[in-house]
Amino acid sequence: MYNELKKECYEANMRLPELGLVVYTFGNVSAADRRQGVFAIKPSGVPYEELNWQDMVIVDFENKVVDGSFRPSSDTPTHAVLYKHFDGIGGIAHTHSAHAAAWAQACRAVPVYGTTHADHLACAIPCTGVMPDDRIAGDYEVETGIQIVDVFQAQKLNPSEVQMVLVACHGPFTWGKSAAQAVYNSRILEELCRMALLTEQVNGAATPMKAALIQKHYERKHGKNAYYGQR
Repeated sequence: MYNELKKECYEANMRLPELGLVVYTFGNVSAADRRQGVFAIKPSGVPYEELNWQDMVIVDFENKVVDGSFRPSSDTPTHAVLYKHFDGIGGIAHTHSAHAAAWAQACRAVPVYGTTHADHLACAIPCTGVMPDDRIAGDYEVETGIQIVDVFQAQKLNPSEVQMVLVACHGPFTWGKSAAQAVYNSRILEELCRMALLTEQVNGAATPMKAALIQKHYERKHGKNAYYGQR
């Protein structure tokens, strides 16, 4: 019943080590079927080289296991929160990739220093606040998802346009219309974080790129007047 969804999820998860975004069992990808109200996700703690597509676990948006013999990723409740609050997303990726995790551990949003960043989003990559003790003591993974939703609401960000976030002291989450796009955004996020770090190392007084240039590059690839690529 869920074979195609499991295969989509498996293939996306296997891209993480191929792209150098995970080591050992770090990270996970989920793939959603909104018509059925479920998503597939990597099982918890299973090495990538031991996975096969049948191992993927099916969970509903209330975080209840629907199908599968393994325990799902420990981050599953975070995925469920995002699917419930961010309409239209069909895949979520979470990694601890080095440069993105470094910015998250520094509790810093990533400024728009150049056109590569602006090609993908017209604002800084947001970073959540540090989770308070009472929320840490509660349902931690659910609270992580709520933190992400909160920062998007507070900054009036559209998750269909800004498809990435850093969770303070933790690491990155990305999403998209599919699991494959979520993984693509995860690799882009890692590269933008690496470039920003290098920028600050070259020039400690670097400032964000001016707004007109940001908007120009973003609109080349996005919106009704985009002209990048083939029609």
